[in-house]
Amino acid sequence: MGILSYISLSKIVISVGLGFMFHSMWSIYKLSVPPECPIEKTCLKSSLLKNPKLEMILFSSVREQPSTRNVDLILEKKNFDYNQAFEETIKLNVPYMTRNNGTLFLHMFIIAQRSGHWDWDSLARHNNDNEIKVYRKIPFSKYAVPSDRTFNLLSEGQGSHSTKKPVTHIKTLIEFNMLTEVEKFPRLEIPFELYNFFRITSRNEFLPIVTYNVLNDRHTFLKEIEKSTNEVEVNLKYSPISYGKLRLMLHVEASFKNIQQMGFSDKEIDDVKSMFADTHLYVFLTTIVVSFVHLLFDFLAFKNDVSFWKNRKNTVGISIRSVMWRTFSQIVVFLYLLDEKTSYLVLIPNGISGVIEVWKLLKIFKFDSSTWRFTRKTQSVQESRTSAYDLEAMRYLSYILYPLCLVTAVYSFVYSEHKSLYSWLLRSLVNSVYAFGFVFMLPQLFINYKLKSVAHLPWRTFMYKAFNTFIDDVFAFLITMPTMHRLGPVSEMTSSSLSIYINDGYTLLTRGDWMKTLT
Repeated sequence: MGILSYISLSKIVISVGLGFMFHSMWSIYKLSVPPECPIEKTCLKSSLLKNPKLEMILFSSVREQPSTRNVDLILEKKNFDYNQAFEETIKLNVPYMTRNNGTLFLHMFIIAQRSGHWDWDSLARHNNDNEIKVYRKIPFSKYAVPSDRTFNLLSEGQGSHSTKKPVTHIKTLIEFNMLTEVEKFPRLEIPFELYNFFRITSRNEFLPIVTYNVLNDRHTFLKEIEKSTNEVEVNLKYSPISYGKLRLMLHVEASFKNIQQMGFSDKEIDDVKSMFADTHLYVFLTTIVVSFVHLLFDFLAFKNDVSFWKNRKNTVGISIRSVMWRTFSQIVVFLYLLDEKTSYLVLIPNGISGVIEVWKLLKIFKFDSSTWRFTRKTQSVQESRTSAYDLEAMRYLSYILYPLCLVTAVYSFVYSEHKSLYSWLLRSLVNSVYAFGFVFMLPQLFINYKLKSVAHLPWRTFMYKAFNTFIDDVFAFLITMPTMHRLGPVSEMTSSSLSIYINDGYTLLTRGDWMKTLT
């Protein structure tokens, strides 16, 4: 019985979460350590040890296995320095078959430098075991559903809803990498994800390991191809890659295939890809820690909020209209994030918060079937007094807020572009929620001032949300989300803190052991 008294749901969740986080970081560290090769006879040496001079040749073709007649030479880089990153912009001619909803492929050769000019036939026939030759085929096109187009709602005939049928898109960013830091590999300890990239010569040398960076294969870099599109600018990027980052990238690629089979959309997978591709390894590890702390504080805030309202028998000192506003706000924000197709890391906590807010209203109101109206479950003298203060505060706010919300909605309708009337309505509502969410905490502050007490407030929930304010500042710029939502949490969390601390110009939390309420 003594041991069980120290066990709680919060401690179990924190322990499991910390264990998972440290296990993930340890696994990533192990991926970055190349295997040692102490016995020379069992080693495979890199063909780059001799610092060979290489050149890179790129072809495009509508066929996976082309011939000389249906390939176009798009780049020939004679002095290819594989130790230096570079970036080039290529003007790609789009064939008629590709414009007619067809495909396009990039055929890349990295080969030992020689004098003269290479053509497709000579490259395809060239098979000298003593020379370096690496071939990679990369899909240049991808079938994808076009992005929703925006248009001015007042302008007739402008804009159109994009079709839900996948059409040909060209990748405007092609990035590939070469493993350059590993000089030797033990023959019997080649990682399984690298097996398909190993090509061994008769001299026990492995050819350069060249990979296409799938982390930058995202919808952000897709351009829809129409029949009138004859030319597209493509950004070609190359950079040497470390052993650890290469293995991590290949592991992530394999995971994406499993995620797609589970029904996740390309947009959701792109959000995860951006976390890996757009950040340094240390920043990525920081993202893991920040995301864990953010979700942990969200969980603790949800748990304590539910516990507070579950044991609540009355609503004395609590602004019912603020609860109703928060319920409406969470539903609007959830629908907005759903419409913007934001990350699940943002969408799921908002959905849970919305369910909790609806549950709070059901704790306060009951449905009267005789009058078909929602009525208060309890209405004592103290609750009536609280409601009077609540109504007085809301009346003052309505003189300013409602006209401002209406004006901003009309302005957005006339001058801004939207995907549809539904999108305009959601954006107008969410703008009001983000802009005036802070102000709608004033009724609770007004009630606190009148009652000269904050004993009726959920202290633990507010404090966890206050701590999460600082985490949100980092989390908002690490996780993909709409810009408006990046700015929203600061207002919301700060207002939660103020509802505890500010009352009649001084702090009401006079108890010296307030930190104990968090444990």
